[in-house]
Amino acid sequence: MKWIYLIAGILFFFKMLFLANPTPTLEFSIVETVVRESGLPNAVSAIILRNRLYDTIFEVIVFTIAIMGASFLLATERPAEKIYQFTDPSSIILARLGSTIAALVGIELAIRGHLSPGGGFAAGVAGGTAIGLVAMTSSPEWMRSVYQQWNAAVWEKISVLVFIVLSVITLAGYELPFGEMGALVSGGIVPILNILVAVKVALGSWAVVLIFIRYRGLL
Repeated sequence: MKWIYLIAGILFFFKMLFLANPTPTLEFSIVETVVRESGLPNAVSAIILRNRLYDTIFEVIVFTIAIMGASFLLATERPAEKIYQFTDPSSIILARLGSTIAALVGIELAIRGHLSPGGGFAAGVAGGTAIGLVAMTSSPEWMRSVYQQWNAAVWEKISVLVFIVLSVITLAGYELPFGEMGALVSGGIVPILNILVAVKVALGSWAVVLIFIRYRGLL
């Protein structure tokens, strides 16, 4: 039986190596069609938040479940007794500078992600990076107090619910006007969805950072 598997594997390897896949002949450009139908110059954002919006909804839900899972799995462990952080002035300055740059990049990607490379997920990752750099140079108690003061957990849940509601409305066939191609206020509902995803991912990353620092430390 092993020889059959081995021969089949070798044949499949040579098939992929020497036999080319048939290329379909299209009478139109897929990218141009996506851009025209969505009113967005960034075809990637159009596909993620319009053509594949159903998949994106569950990607956001999976990220939410992952955050809840991290909190659930580590809740029974003892918090770290000592958390090592950057204490030298040069490292603190560089981390805070990097945090500022990452935060500005995240805002830019969230607002203009439908016009240029970027989008909600990339913006959220940039925001989470900014929060992580601040956490490396600040006390965990202060980070938790700020997280609770601004009700970040509540805003995270609100962003998810609003994203799902707007996505369902869009999937039902109701869309906002596309506006002028290339303008900041254009693309219908996509810019709003981008911002909601960015808020969700950034605040979710903040929650995960707090959880892992509390139970694992920074190292």
